[in-house]
Amino acid sequence: MDMLTIGAFAKACRLTPKALRLYDELELLRPARVDPDTGYRYYAAGQLERARLVAWLRRLGMPLAAIREVCALHEHDPAAAAVEIRAHWARVEAETAVRRDLAAFLVGHLSAPSREDTVMLELRYAAHSDRGLVRPANQDTAYAGRRLLAVADGYGPGGEGASGAAVRALTALDTAEVPAGGVLGLLEDAVRGASEAVREASGSGDAGTTLTAMLWTGSALALAHIGDSRAYVLREGELFHITHDHTLVQSLLDEGRLTPEEAETHPQRLLLLKSLSAGSEPLPDLRLHEARGGDRYLLCSDGLPTCVSDDRIRELLASAPTPDDAVRALTSEANAAGGADNVSCVVADVVEAAA
Repeated sequence: MDMLTIGAFAKACRLTPKALRLYDELELLRPARVDPDTGYRYYAAGQLERARLVAWLRRLGMPLAAIREVCALHEHDPAAAAVEIRAHWARVEAETAVRRDLAAFLVGHLSAPSREDTVMLELRYAAHSDRGLVRPANQDTAYAGRRLLAVADGYGPGGEGASGAAVRALTALDTAEVPAGGVLGLLEDAVRGASEAVREASGSGDAGTTLTAMLWTGSALALAHIGDSRAYVLREGELFHITHDHTLVQSLLDEGRLTPEEAETHPQRLLLLKSLSAGSEPLPDLRLHEARGGDRYLLCSDGLPTCVSDDRIRELLASAPTPDDAVRALTSEANAAGGADNVSCVVADVVEAAA
């Protein structure tokens, strides 16, 4: 067997000797032989492929534990290893998008002109919740106020109590002055409080709820999202989906394991991966969304997009004169399409504040 010294092997695979020693200790890349007298490591030429894979994955920023899993898969099923790499990169891109939005907000916030020279904005809003035509009860809760917008979709026995408890726990934010710089921390703390309220409301049962909430600072909306309720913004005639569903099917789509056509009929398409419940810690997505005059925001439970296409949602939002007209048009459209689920909508317009 052709053997390479640690120095020669490091040069061939573009890993440092220090990194090779670390990977040996972690049992990620063991040397082919260790001299019993000197402790010097030797590697086989056949180990170069695994070493190069490790080097490439490190450059992607993949954690060592994940690299170990990918390398193990690569030995027996390279296609499965490729799927794991694709899934890792999808997570990196999602996390980068959140940080990019936060950086853009901070740049704009810190470089904005003084408040005296800035057009003051405010929200005009409406909320409406409907049982639908099939479900025996409405387990949704919708709320719209001067600062807080929220939709929660309860599930399980006591789901109505869970969604109501989650939203009530946030309503104190509607009256407090919100500092833009600390708004995400404030909202995150409030979601923890909402999670505790859901635990108290549901006890040891299986009830839980999704939660999508936005908190107005006067120039931006801070978003907290967990589950498969949604938030959209209609801006200059275009509709943008600004939340990411926490469902099994969405995760399979993100990882390239499922096509959009397959997702529509997947038997577990409603299975949540994250929610507020007695048995889980709250891990919401948090981001800041810079607001512009003329924006129209929509928060809704999944009963709306399940029945109404995004194209039709855009048409109804764009044509409704007021937020109240919009929420009623959207819930009516869902019922006209069968009303298979509860549907709740909150619509808020960003407008110039009255003098």
